[in-house]
Amino acid sequence: MPVITGEEYKRRIDAMQTEVWLDGKKVEGEISTHPAFKGVIQTQSELYDMQIERKESMTFLSERTGDRIGMSYLIPKTKIDLEKRRKMIQQWACHSGGLMGRSPDYMNTVLASFAASIDILKGKPNCFPERLSRFYEYACQKDLSFTHTFVNPQSNRSKLAFLEEDVTNARIVKRMEEGLIIKGAKLLATQGGITDEILVFSAPGAKDNSHSYGFSIPSDTSGLKFICRESFVNEHSPLSSKFEEMDTIVIFDDVLVPWERVFLHDNIIAANDFYIKGKFVPFTLHQIASRQVVKTEFILGVADQIVETINIGEYQHIQNKMSEIVKGLETLKALLLYSEAEAELDSSGVMVPARRPLYVAINQFQELYPRFTEIIQLLGASGLMSIPKESDFSSKIGKEIDHYLRGAECRGKERVDLFRLAWDLTMSSFGSRQTLYERFFFGDPVRISQTIYQIYDRTFSYKLVEGLVNRKS
Repeated sequence: MPVITGEEYKRRIDAMQTEVWLDGKKVEGEISTHPAFKGVIQTQSELYDMQIERKESMTFLSERTGDRIGMSYLIPKTKIDLEKRRKMIQQWACHSGGLMGRSPDYMNTVLASFAASIDILKGKPNCFPERLSRFYEYACQKDLSFTHTFVNPQSNRSKLAFLEEDVTNARIVKRMEEGLIIKGAKLLATQGGITDEILVFSAPGAKDNSHSYGFSIPSDTSGLKFICRESFVNEHSPLSSKFEEMDTIVIFDDVLVPWERVFLHDNIIAANDFYIKGKFVPFTLHQIASRQVVKTEFILGVADQIVETINIGEYQHIQNKMSEIVKGLETLKALLLYSEAEAELDSSGVMVPARRPLYVAINQFQELYPRFTEIIQLLGASGLMSIPKESDFSSKIGKEIDHYLRGAECRGKERVDLFRLAWDLTMSSFGSRQTLYERFFFGDPVRISQTIYQIYDRTFSYKLVEGLVNRKS
């Protein structure tokens, strides 16, 4: 059946020989064994195995082929479909505590949202909805994994930057019989180099046709390079060793994109409409909010165990901090379920979750998550610095460490394991990256706030005030 096993995923990625650069060196050999990637690749392979083990809740039956397809590829037609997608997403998220923002369900959701939005491309110049539909079916049948990129380098973010001669942003430099030639760079492909494909599309605001496009190509395409940041993997840390997702700069060195893989090009209006008017925003926000609920549950669990381990739950300020996390969690849950309750069928028969509560949930989480990590730090205090390694506990002084670092009702080794996890979650390079990641997930929080202001329907509120003001006594 089309859903693949974890071993199949590993074999495919190792066989590709994608050009990945880390610490100034090209990664050679099987990437699944490289210290910077083996943890996340192993975790990802476990996610694929879960689909096989839990096929009833994590896959759906393709009406076209009769095969089992990963639920994250499902284009929802009913509210029940939305619920099924959410539950599948959250099963995967539970496996990582919500710490993998680019687990395969995110990009599968993106591709499904594109396939569900092909009506926007129909009849438009240089747009090929039929190619996108075929590629979506191909991806479903192969259970492909994706990274993506659409952000331009931060060389000049001023309002007049478009007046400069562009030398960095990935753009179309040639249109040939074989396809498009792309040259330049894009940010910020998370999991770049460890996926089957890279999906590339234009963010709204392109000023030149050469910057308006949408396509997908194999990660090992000639001329395509993934330049990694420093790895945050620490083999002694429980989270980074398993869930560290590499972020990469993508360089297109005269990359040929075959026409069959080009979904649109040289059409600024279509590129903008596809992003803004299509299903990308509601579909992806629904996936993100589903994961962030699980991540908040994980945060709450860590905080609760710290409180219990050192027995500080009787203090009022501790209860207040814990309540902050609970209130955030319940708010996120309510907004997510509200988006499903208010979902509507569009003209193409797709069930679309309500955007407004999802925008609020995402924007709220951008504010909540840094506070959550701060609460963990405040709860743990100096204990987050008193975290000797495993080798210390197995040394001659191990028994002393185990005794003096004990918790209220546990040995020192058990307490340190918990506090090391809390440190990795909130204070390590991995943890700091998690905070920055959530601060800017789906864009600048100020812009998202502006979007909420602009799209919120205040008609009822206005009429309520108008009615009271004009009421005669």
